[in-house]
Amino acid sequence: MRAAVLTEVNKPLEILDLEQEGPKEGEARVKVKAAGVCMSDWHIMNGDWPLPLPMVLGHEAAGEVVEVGPGVSNVKVGDHVIFSFRPHCGHCPYCSQGRTVLCTGHNDSPRWRMHDGTSRLKLNGEPVNVMARIGTFSEYVVCPSEQLVSIRKDLPWTHAAIIGCSVATGIGAVIRHAQVPAGATVLVIGCGGVGLNVVQGAKLAGARMIIAVDLLDNKLQYAKQFGATHTINGREEDVVARVRDLTGGLGADYAFDAIGSPTTAVQIVEAVAPGGHAVLVGIPAYSATAPIGLSNMVYLEKKFTGTYYGSVRPTVDFGILADLYMDKRINLDDLISRTYRFEEINEGFRLLTSGSVARGVIVFD
Repeated sequence: MRAAVLTEVNKPLEILDLEQEGPKEGEARVKVKAAGVCMSDWHIMNGDWPLPLPMVLGHEAAGEVVEVGPGVSNVKVGDHVIFSFRPHCGHCPYCSQGRTVLCTGHNDSPRWRMHDGTSRLKLNGEPVNVMARIGTFSEYVVCPSEQLVSIRKDLPWTHAAIIGCSVATGIGAVIRHAQVPAGATVLVIGCGGVGLNVVQGAKLAGARMIIAVDLLDNKLQYAKQFGATHTINGREEDVVARVRDLTGGLGADYAFDAIGSPTTAVQIVEAVAPGGHAVLVGIPAYSATAPIGLSNMVYLEKKFTGTYYGSVRPTVDFGILADLYMDKRINLDDLISRTYRFEEINEGFRLLTSGSVARGVIVFD
């Protein structure tokens, strides 16, 4: 079985032949059909998130269940599934509250191994780690079945794959986390795969003004396709001043940072109106900090929060997002601006980091 393996930071992924054990209790094997190329993978590749190597990357994907282990009841052979990169034990305090992306029920095992602490993959007899217990840059994945969500079979594989991360994270940040009301003004900084879904999430919520910010004009054009009413090139204009100008001097009611840098985090806090809500969506480098002005947080009653995975409930929301696409309520067709063969995976990351695509997806044979 072939998989794209990161063996060294700042090196291209290597497509290697690995040995794969079958699923054990509570696990399933999935034939991967499509996998998105995401900045979260890049953060591991470039060392922003130091994790133990070698590792099979990939976390945004969909496929078909081909084998289930003992005790598996949520999926069956032949099901079409979307991978969730967060576990769902079902009994910890967070799962019990419906906040499954914060699940703590498996904290006794590392996130790059199965729940029993072992790996199902080996290279030359040595275990290989997998991103988020799934590692979807792989022809087949063995993973905990709780991280698989069955979906309708008429949904295209490419579209199913991107629901598993960028669509869920972006739309979820607006609808599930911030709960943006109709008529609100919304600022979105960063118009990559996640940011574009924040834009269309704001449109879905009924925002009256959606201001999109990026450094690249082609990404601002993408943002207009997905519902942005105004755009700002952050290289050419003062973002905070321009947002205030567009909103009558007050600032945006809601602001989302889909980049996750110290600079953009400060911008969304400064750009929200009194009583406004700034939301950090993009995941920063582990060492990143930001100099937030504290006094205005008090005097102007601003709110600054973070959302992980858009605060979605994968077992519920993946199906809802699939239906919204099939009903043409959200746009996934234009989000997928490029597809690749598995062998072109490093080209996919080159185009991602150059800002040339909205979302690229690897299509497996």
